Amino acid sequence: MIDFTDPHFVADPYPALKELREAPGPVWHEQMQMFLAARHSDANDVFRNKSLGRIFKEKSPEFEWEIFNWLHADSILDSEPPKHTRLRSLVAKAFNRQKIEGMRPAVSRITDQLLDAIDVKVNSGESFDLIADYAEPLPVKIIADLLGFPESEEHLLRPWSQAIVKMYEVNPSVQYQMEAKLAASEFAQYVRDLAESRKKNPGQDLISDLASVEENGEKLNMQELVATCILLLNAGHEASVNAFGNGMVAMFRNAEQLELMKSSPRELTETALEEMMRFDSPLHMFERTATSETVIGETTVLVGQKVVAMLGSANRDEEVFENTDQFDITRKHNPHIAFGAGIHFCIGAPLARLEMQNSLPMMFERFPNLQLAGTPVQRPTFVLRGWETIPANNG
Repeated sequence: MIDFTDPHFVADPYPALKELREAPGPVWHEQMQMFLAARHSDANDVFRNKSLGRIFKEKSPEFEWEIFNWLHADSILDSEPPKHTRLRSLVAKAFNRQKIEGMRPAVSRITDQLLDAIDVKVNSGESFDLIADYAEPLPVKIIADLLGFPESEEHLLRPWSQAIVKMYEVNPSVQYQMEAKLAASEFAQYVRDLAESRKKNPGQDLISDLASVEENGEKLNMQELVATCILLLNAGHEASVNAFGNGMVAMFRNAEQLELMKSSPRELTETALEEMMRFDSPLHMFERTATSETVIGETTVLVGQKVVAMLGSANRDEEVFENTDQFDITRKHNPHIAFGAGIHFCIGAPLARLEMQNSLPMMFERFPNLQLAGTPVQRPTFVLRGWETIPANNG
């Protein structure tokens, strides 16, 4: 059975995932004590099946994990109806299409600022890092702007977020657990202080909107508001960084696709960004638990058993995607589930797409001879799959 911590598997999981898809339904993983739903239809069913729930299991001892626990228990991601329905309705009312579309000028401005800084390096003959100089700061700055975090304190956000999301990996180390507890405590207090301030002096930011949003007499309490803000940053920036980085490495490894993108960056952005999400997905696992007995594919899942949607595997399913192992930025039929499905479809997907609709063509227009300047270094993680560094230059 697959060892999700094996460096060889992490480097290229797709041959092993292809073997998993040959089974007629989810396969039991003894070590992890859960079913792996590797096929597109099965993974899709994991998201939509009403006999499965997103049940957060609190970590213990409770006094050590109290803040980490409620950050998850009170978030949209780790709740189910009716709580999920109430939370998502309130958050969606504040984080709506108009709010996201209103971010377009800020997204362009922040993208331009980062490209200007890279331009200085390029003009002095230096290479730059597509992750550290571009893909990583971009979503953090955009979400910080959206939430109304002071620009002078943006540097705090990424380390907090990274520490918390490392807990989503398979068997996180003791060190990761200690860092996650501390980050959850500091991050929650920081957002709580900001939210209290915005309640007294509202602005045009999303924290102010979340603090005041009301529907059918319902409002977000402080823990729910804090949990929502932290989820938006954690999920929003991790997915965006990894989708961009994974997609760019795929493009660099496929010279004809890179040249095609260089020739028509604006025209190809829409299909290119969806292929970047599909080909090497930023998130590979989404876990749910059976609340009543159900069948997925030809596999019976009993009450209390866990089943995980293998998103990266589903997005390489030969039954759904033509030439599935080929990176094709012109792909038209692309029903990937990188953003999830059903009631847990990513609420930040429109913002993630808006970011890449700007960052991808603007980068190629500024640096038309973009190429690798060294060997990219991969992160040693599977669930949140991405790259540490991608050295590049403008030819």
